[in-house]
Amino acid sequence: MHQDQMKPQKSALLRRLPLIVILVVAGIGAFTLRDYLSFDTLRDNRAALLAFRDDNYFLTALGFIAAYVLVVAFSLPGATIATLTGGFLFGTVLGTAFNVTAATIGATLIFLAARHGLGAQLGAKLETSKGVVKRIKDGIDANQWSMLFLIRLVPAVPFFVANLVPAFMQVPLYRFVVSTFFGIMPGAVVYTSVGAGLGQVFARGDTPDLGIIFAPHILFPLMGLVALALLPILYKAVTGKKDVLK
Repeated sequence: MHQDQMKPQKSALLRRLPLIVILVVAGIGAFTLRDYLSFDTLRDNRAALLAFRDDNYFLTALGFIAAYVLVVAFSLPGATIATLTGGFLFGTVLGTAFNVTAATIGATLIFLAARHGLGAQLGAKLETSKGVVKRIKDGIDANQWSMLFLIRLVPAVPFFVANLVPAFMQVPLYRFVVSTFFGIMPGAVVYTSVGAGLGQVFARGDTPDLGIIFAPHILFPLMGLVALALLPILYKAVTGKKDVLK
């Protein structure tokens, strides 16, 4: 193979290297860390964590945010436990701030890795495609803000998927960051508040009710936010403005 032919291949490999590393680490972490990043680990080490926090509050906050960023950036198991830990250590208000900030940073790292590695190439193919695929892409492009908030607000959309799809659809970075930060906030508040009450859960010897997000008093307000995110799409469909899905 000639040297001039090897350069494009090497360049493509370097572009995809961050995404490859994330996928490899995620695969390894799924098998090796599942038993460590768990509710049992948090319960068994709660006294040591609280003692360290009391003696080193600022360092604990920085360490927690850094660890959460790594969990999200490498799609490691334990993101829910990390959110609960944020509430357990720092309370609902500060815990939510730390959780949302760390999750947004981690998600942005995945987004950048995916866009740098495959997003531009895939986006160009989608842009030049025809038929249904092109109409779907045009529909997403015409309603980017609404679609970005929807995939964050709907609990059924996996967080990892919600990080990758915008990268492949060539969503601008600032839109991704803003919609991620505010879109995950409602769910983060719920789970962080559950974490803030873990002291009583531990005292009773119980486990937290993570299905609380599907309770009517939580789910209905979330569905209300989903409806708000859908309004611009419905308005365009009714008025015919930029109705590219026809």
